[in-house]
Amino acid sequence: MAQTKIIVKKWGNSLGIVLPHEFVEEAKIKPNKEIEVILVKSENVAKRTFGMAKSKLVKDTQRLKNEIRRELHKMK
Repeated sequence: MAQTKIIVKKWGNSLGIVLPHEFVEEAKIKPNKEIEVILVKSENVAKRTFGMAKSKLVKDTQRLKNEIRRELHKMK
């Protein structure tokens, strides 16, 4: 799967995108070929990513550091 960022531009009464040549070559897109487009708003990616990471952390940072120190101390 190829991935790129594209700026949406006004095209008459519609909106359009132009696929960069390198992207077209990598994805092997030809004229009249049907493709599937999945839209992801760029400004929400960081918020979703950090939100997921926060919710998946069970232990706080200090607790993790303490566990690591204990393990390192055992190794001495």
